[in-house]
Amino acid sequence: MALQNENDYQDLLSLWSDLESGLAIILSNPDSIQEFEQRVWQYDRWMKDLLERDPDLGLYLLFQLASNSPVGYSASHTLISAVLCHVIARELGLPDAERNSLIHAAMTMNISMTSLQDQLTEQADKPDSQQREAIAAHPVDSSALLNRIGVTDALWLHTIEMHHDESTDKGELRAISPARRLARILRVVDRYAAQISPRKLREGRSATESIRSIIAKSTQPPDEVGYALVRAIGLCPPGTYVRLDNGELGVVLRRSSQTNLPEVAIVINEEGLLITPARLHRTAHGNPRIKTALPATAVRQRLNHHRILKLV
Repeated sequence: MALQNENDYQDLLSLWSDLESGLAIILSNPDSIQEFEQRVWQYDRWMKDLLERDPDLGLYLLFQLASNSPVGYSASHTLISAVLCHVIARELGLPDAERNSLIHAAMTMNISMTSLQDQLTEQADKPDSQQREAIAAHPVDSSALLNRIGVTDALWLHTIEMHHDESTDKGELRAISPARRLARILRVVDRYAAQISPRKLREGRSATESIRSIIAKSTQPPDEVGYALVRAIGLCPPGTYVRLDNGELGVVLRRSSQTNLPEVAIVINEEGLLITPARLHRTAHGNPRIKTALPATAVRQRLNHHRILKLV
């Protein structure tokens, strides 16, 4: 999808923001939502439509959203988790029924602790004992809440119940039950999305640091889900920042056929000054190469993302 002008960019950004706002409403007030399950299906279709317009552009906007602002964390986390589950489901070739249950579980996995999740993001202290109890109980509580308000998809509910169960890491992905398979995928995505997002208590990690941490902790090597995530979005996904080996700083625009060699917009020079206009660099074509991924907090300058995205 080509962004012809700033209005196109703002329109697309508004569509993603509206989707996030819609999710925030149903997550915050599930008991007051009529036909809740149908609303989740509606948001799923909305998400797929936006991604099909331009997957790299969608990822760019989502990673900017997830890594730059903790405001409305629960909805932002839900949306990026659903998108990542969507791309992993395609990468793994999951049947449509499993894919649908996985996405809907991603959208609602924390529904019993939405307000607490937002509170914890703004909280400078570690969770107290009461908060820790609510966190520990939320997989079962979320599943029970959804069942009470009319969700009938058993695989959706069972996936949520088990999405923090470490025992789902055992066994080959294709050899375990659908619920355990989806729970394993959701658990990896949940951790990855949480790590890249900032909180009052800590800064977000870089995308590369986050995925390496997840793969390193896998109890069932090789980590099929972690590597599927890397194949699907790259080590440095669109919308994340990188330091090049010549000292310049860039923001990733598009994936390439090689997971570690994306297309990058070089936006800050080695002296820390903005480059105007930004310069497109395809790292697969040669130097400079990516030296390291960076968290969003490493970039203090205000970037014009519309102009950056026009490079592609």
